[in-house]
Amino acid sequence: MDKEITFIIKRCKDPNATSYWEEFKVPYFSKMNVVSALMEIQKNPVNARGEVTTPVAWDCNCLEEVCGACTMLINGKVRQSCSALIDKLEQPIRLAPLTKFPLVRDLVVDRQVMFANLSKVSAWIEIDGTHDMGPGPKIPQKVQELAYELSKCMTCGSCMEACPNVNSNSKFIGPAAIAQVDLINSHPTGALQKEKRLLALMGEGGIADCGNAQNCEKVCPKEIPLTRSIAKLNRATTLQGIFGWLGK
Repeated sequence: MDKEITFIIKRCKDPNATSYWEEFKVPYFSKMNVVSALMEIQKNPVNARGEVTTPVAWDCNCLEEVCGACTMLINGKVRQSCSALIDKLEQPIRLAPLTKFPLVRDLVVDRQVMFANLSKVSAWIEIDGTHDMGPGPKIPQKVQELAYELSKCMTCGSCMEACPNVNSNSKFIGPAAIAQVDLINSHPTGALQKEKRLLALMGEGGIADCGNAQNCEKVCPKEIPLTRSIAKLNRATTLQGIFGWLGK
């Protein structure tokens, strides 16, 4: 008999339905990942008891750990299913949706709040006409290197999932948005609106709600130095508060 992999998947047809666990047996092949296993279930949606069921819903896009869409809980740990190789996972393999975002169906969640938080802190550089004025200001190599680390964020939600301060009783915007403020403020053009972003971080759900658990950095698939950005912006917002008050 060919080797099979056992998956136990948490399922729910819609946000108002009761969730349940369903077991599947998937044919094994070399170098398969969780996404390829889910595709096998999609092709043949029959559970381990031989019952025809609905295909499991999940998100994916790039399949190379760049887009963050396929993030889920795999054996209780938050990670991307495209880079989760079957040979390196303890079996049976348990799949569940992220818990810090609204459920859509099965393994699909709505991460819209992360993009709303980026908007809240104006995590972009506005076009101000400098693109027509030739080469922009030179940026020191060290600043470029630090910015590159922050630019690797794929808004996957791993840091939000691991953060104890992100919950239904909190409006904390989370580490990803905070780190993007650090990234944009480090750019000479972005720094023109530095105060605006710092004030946003000083508002409701801002940086003061961080409990410094440091789980975010431990689970980040891109190893972004999130705690460094949080510490840096803690100091920046404190100074903004002091000198902003003195300037009144």
